[in-house]
Amino acid sequence: MLYTKSFQKLIDVFRKMPGVGNKSAVRMAYYVLSMTDEEANDMTKIILDAKEKICYCKICQNTTEQEICEICSSSKRDKSIICVVEQPKDVIALEKTGEFSGTYHVLHGCISPMDGIGPEDIKIKELLERAADESVKEIIMAISPNVEGDATSMYISRLLKPFGIKITRIAYGIPVGGDLEYADQVTLAKAIEGRREI
Repeated sequence: MLYTKSFQKLIDVFRKMPGVGNKSAVRMAYYVLSMTDEEANDMTKIILDAKEKICYCKICQNTTEQEICEICSSSKRDKSIICVVEQPKDVIALEKTGEFSGTYHVLHGCISPMDGIGPEDIKIKELLERAADESVKEIIMAISPNVEGDATSMYISRLLKPFGIKITRIAYGIPVGGDLEYADQVTLAKAIEGRREI
């Protein structure tokens, strides 16, 4: 056995975090051990405080510390457009562009039967409740272009059809500054498919 039981438990906790491999988990565990008792207590308090205070917005399901998040409560946002994303981090990415003035809906995942995630496990029901509001005119699907993302987008689109709402999807294709010769076939195909008039 390389590590003590307590140290191995600490490594295992860090390994559960997304994107953290064994080496990173070991480094983090050693870092925690090098902390003073005061620093470790502060870190524990910050984690518990975040868990206690952060919740999901009653409307869009994004993370917030109020019942309704700043975006949903803002009078400057266009409530007739809802951009559907997978995770709260996607809201941040889109907000950084400064180009979107509508509201969001966070699904908290995608449909993935292989992982045991069905439609009832993500926030689709809450989106349908919002779509029933006659003021909603457009829903933008901004979900990752992978098998799970495409399946989720198609499933939601079918459910939304009876509402008579315009359903769009963000464009995919060649990144700005990218060279065609380095793009893969799927990206090129999506770029041609999503072309628009100039």
